[in-house]
Amino acid sequence: MAVVLKSSNEIEKMRRAGTVVRQVLERVRTAVKPGVTTADLDRVAEGALKEFGARAAFKGYRGYPAHLCTSVNSEVVHGIPSSKRVLKDGDIVSLDFGAIVDGYYGDSAITVAVGGKIDPKTERLLKVTEESLQKAIAVVKPGATLGDIGEAVQSAVEAEGFSVVRDFVGHGIGSAMHEDPQVPNYGTAGRGMKLKAGMVIAIEPMVNAGKPEVRVLKDGWTAVTDDGSMSAHFEHTVAVTDTGATILTA
Repeated sequence: MAVVLKSSNEIEKMRRAGTVVRQVLERVRTAVKPGVTTADLDRVAEGALKEFGARAAFKGYRGYPAHLCTSVNSEVVHGIPSSKRVLKDGDIVSLDFGAIVDGYYGDSAITVAVGGKIDPKTERLLKVTEESLQKAIAVVKPGATLGDIGEAVQSAVEAEGFSVVRDFVGHGIGSAMHEDPQVPNYGTAGRGMKLKAGMVIAIEPMVNAGKPEVRVLKDGWTAVTDDGSMSAHFEHTVAVTDTGATILTA
């Protein structure tokens, strides 16, 4: 496993990419409402990306056809925007987006409610998933391990009766979208690779209301919960610094 440590100059470029990602996601978030299609959301992301002068990280990546991943309800990750997918009141949609600035990547995801009201269990799913990301980031510092991150997510999620997806994990990120190491959302504290200052990782809990198993649809991209339960996804790009963690997509 070849982990590339980033210089302060490289991390600054990634911070600029992360700022674009955050701004685009906020623009898309405000466009989420009943009657909007996921293709509409992709066009919002495309327009904002051009406005901010950055390049798309996702479009064309291994053949992916869109700027944004839009995963609705039981879709876990990598949902492809479609003009046929109309959002309804009570849906949830995960918005996953990446951008490239000066050759360096930023990557982040949020899950948002459509309309004014979602059921209480789904509302709790979103809250717990986002909190598990914050708890994972809180343990990031030199000398901590990947197991510390995984355990922070897993313990927060399972204590609330939800489950952590095993088939997809977080990742290193830098001048490539996916770099070493893999960053699982489950594990044992103290185990696994130790973090070093200069590492940059994308931490991204994917949490199911039901069981952890997922399957990929015939489009080759969209992952869904095997039991049809709701799923939430939150992600930040995080730099390991001498003093702890810096969120580059906050």
